[in-house]
Amino acid sequence: MTINFCKFHGFGNDYIVMERESIPDSLDQIDIALSMCQRHTSVGSDGIAIVEPLPDDDEADFSCEIVNPDGSIAGFSGNGTRCAVSYIYYKGLWDKPTLRLKMRTGIKNYRMIEEVSEGHYWFEAEIGKPLFSSEDVPVDVDEPLAKVIDLPLTSYGKEFIVSCVNVGNPVACVFVDAFEPAWRAYGRALENNEAFPDRANIVFVKVLDRGNIELKIWERGAGETSSSGTCVSASAVLSALTGRTDRRVSVHTEGGTTEFLWRDDDEMLLTGRADLAFCGTWDR
Repeated sequence: MTINFCKFHGFGNDYIVMERESIPDSLDQIDIALSMCQRHTSVGSDGIAIVEPLPDDDEADFSCEIVNPDGSIAGFSGNGTRCAVSYIYYKGLWDKPTLRLKMRTGIKNYRMIEEVSEGHYWFEAEIGKPLFSSEDVPVDVDEPLAKVIDLPLTSYGKEFIVSCVNVGNPVACVFVDAFEPAWRAYGRALENNEAFPDRANIVFVKVLDRGNIELKIWERGAGETSSSGTCVSASAVLSALTGRTDRRVSVHTEGGTTEFLWRDDDEMLLTGRADLAFCGTWDR
């Protein structure tokens, strides 16, 4: 049994993209992710993205399912979906300037800004509106909170002050003056903190000025990543909400800089690129 795929990355955050029709009925998408995402023994990636055309759907043009390396399902991924959309254009499955992508968390709208070269694209994406309540993130607290801001949590024997938002996935941000060497251990512990029933992406955020922030990202189900669209969006929204930055910011990660705008109508706008790494055939 074989599956044809292409691997794309968004600022180093890499995803294996495949078409739903290419997956044999005998293979489960969770098992595929668990096997293909292995860095040392298989293709290696931060997740898989499965795309499928929706010719009879009035709301969306394609669907996309994101599966993390640990087999968990992501409601949304900014870089993962950008890789998926890039695959759709690269394979000639779509040629219009805009594309509507159906995720578990709703419809995301993509507009190609530039095709730098074959397999290398810049996109602008409307990815939805942030949700702040403790029930929506979700976060387990004694009393329901309209916004989860500056919540003290203890993990790894330390107290962290977290602010949380759901941007398609639950994200908890810790604002710091400097990144500690043990941030990865802190991120792993916080991801699995009992306050997060669905676990959470953990982001350490350093504010540089009103228009720039820098991140270290521990992604739920994947671990350390060089970039993450959802974590970029969450950190930018929470930076603006808490008065640390403006609503338009440049978000700097190890992989590159993503431009973000939290519009006055509450819609989040994410601008970034996706690049083809390679295509291949995976044999089961």
